[in-house]
Amino acid sequence: MVSPFKNDVLKGKVALLTGGGSGIGYKISEQFGKHGASVAIMGRRKDVLDAAVSVLESLGIRAIGLKGDVRKQEDATRVVESTLKHFGRLDILVNAAAGNFLAASEDLSPNGFRTVIDIDSVGTFTMCHEALKYLKKGALGREDSSSGGFILNISATLHYTASWYQIHVAAAKAAVDSITRNLALEWGTDYDIKVNGIAPGPIGDTTGMRKLAPDELVSLARESMPLHKLGEKWDIAMAAIYLASDAGKYVNGTTLVVDGGLWLSQTRIIPKEAVRSLSRVVERKSRATPVGVPKSKL
Repeated sequence: MVSPFKNDVLKGKVALLTGGGSGIGYKISEQFGKHGASVAIMGRRKDVLDAAVSVLESLGIRAIGLKGDVRKQEDATRVVESTLKHFGRLDILVNAAAGNFLAASEDLSPNGFRTVIDIDSVGTFTMCHEALKYLKKGALGREDSSSGGFILNISATLHYTASWYQIHVAAAKAAVDSITRNLALEWGTDYDIKVNGIAPGPIGDTTGMRKLAPDELVSLARESMPLHKLGEKWDIAMAAIYLASDAGKYVNGTTLVVDGGLWLSQTRIIPKEAVRSLSRVVERKSRATPVGVPKSKL
């Protein structure tokens, strides 16, 4: 698909992306690079990072892979500093690293719950904390910047209502959204740093989607989904470019839902034709009875 953005909309920017070697994180890395940014991708598996960097470089994108675990502050510090050392600056941080698996609440161990919280919530805050001094307006490597940097946190919609077998992820992403709002308030005010989020819906071309939802269930669900289709990683990447570029320069503290309206959907209780028939009956009755005149007076 052709991007709606100019190919230099992120020219000169340096982006660090956790979870940037695969899935949604990789697609954002790729599209950031195609739109002019240099990218550093962080992950726990060196083979995945090496493969991703190889593809990015084949596309003419300046890219490096940095092995690290977002749950470890020393890894976060090292990766942020390595990004600065290699590229000379840091403008964008994308927190896309995440943990997910299906588990009924009574079968989920506290350790399993804690693991997802540590990756999604604590990991997001840890990376933001370590990147702060380099994202500030006028920070080292960014003296030419008239404004601060940008942080993008990848969230979800699971906690907007409730989700089956996802209590750990829903809790983690609720915390991520809170982190986004609070940092947008504090760091937007103090350091001119924008902090936003994206909450993807079901993205069809991801390993996570294949793992969490069998094809037969997806086919059934698609019938009741607004737009009747799954999203693509490209959709999330385009939303990320919007928020990271000047197009979204006045958006701060917002988590943009990119799910085709799925989180709003409800089971249709009454068929549309039944509603229309009922409406016609009500309309005929209203026409037969003048407004404001009691039936006893007619």
